[in-house]
Amino acid sequence: MRRLPVYFLIDVSESMVGEPIEEVQNGMRTIIQELRTDPYALETVFVSIIAFAGRATTLSPLAELYKFYPPTFPIGGGTSLATGLTQLMDSIDRDVQKTTMETKGDWKPIIFLFTDGTPTDDCSAAFQRWNQHYRRHCNLIAISIGENLDTSLLGKITENVLLLKNTDKEGFRQFFKWVTASIKTTSVSVSEQNTDELHLPATTGINLEKVNPKESKTIDENFAVLLGKCQNTNKTYLIKFARKFGTLNDLECMVRNGYRLAGTYPIDEKQYDQLSDKKYVYRNINTNQLYGRPTCPCCGNQLGFVLCECGKIFCAGEDGHARCPWCGLEGELTSGGEEGLNVNRTQG
Repeated sequence: MRRLPVYFLIDVSESMVGEPIEEVQNGMRTIIQELRTDPYALETVFVSIIAFAGRATTLSPLAELYKFYPPTFPIGGGTSLATGLTQLMDSIDRDVQKTTMETKGDWKPIIFLFTDGTPTDDCSAAFQRWNQHYRRHCNLIAISIGENLDTSLLGKITENVLLLKNTDKEGFRQFFKWVTASIKTTSVSVSEQNTDELHLPATTGINLEKVNPKESKTIDENFAVLLGKCQNTNKTYLIKFARKFGTLNDLECMVRNGYRLAGTYPIDEKQYDQLSDKKYVYRNINTNQLYGRPTCPCCGNQLGFVLCECGKIFCAGEDGHARCPWCGLEGELTSGGEEGLNVNRTQG
């Protein structure tokens, strides 16, 4: 049987924490459920999920639909697209059956790349390997989730670059419906027409548009993500701030040069460490650019953003005394002053 391999290469960097990664996880469940009701897909489609942040890991090896169960997505530090792409190429080498004199191999793999940020590594070598050995033999669809990515970068590895502008629940629902339709139509094509030509449905009515990477411009980052630790539970969490320019009320006017609190999220420290690179190329951001008062998502402390002398962030109660869970230093809480404090911002 000739298989139709479908790979999902998914960005799980810190800027995806919260609603974006939750919607991707829910979307993957929906895709699998829908494909299992389609006889053509059920016969031909095999699915794999690869996650990348500073490092990459295969969350789900290539498997047929009835055996496939969507995994829980972790979060890691950094956006190493080259590492993710390398993991994908190695998986294709290992998994996809090539055509020989005796038998026909698998159909062209379909790859859906989801990412929301600019890579934090050098992609040139991985891009060169992809373009020389894989591009002609695979169908890669790269989707920028939000507008903070220079889509011209994705244009270096595929002509199918799309921008998902609306990232609310309905926007994601319509998007994953489109992804499902893309796989279904291609599975029909390989089953009935004996061709692996890629069939992408129209994007009418969806906030999803195909872009010309050659005409795209670099867009400033939309997120500032900080790593903290709960002093009561010793668990780690991420504080996510977002640039968001909508209707310009007083707060929006202030945030034009900064970031507004989007939420605080507990993370699995072991998984985070496994998926984060060890370069830790942090960039400072001043607290005067950050608007909103985060609480601790692990213990409920009302002060989720306390900066220790060691440079790390932790939570504290309102009694004025605190102990840093990173370095063990104890002391009384003081204000940062009008000039604010510079804090380490993660790679995102």
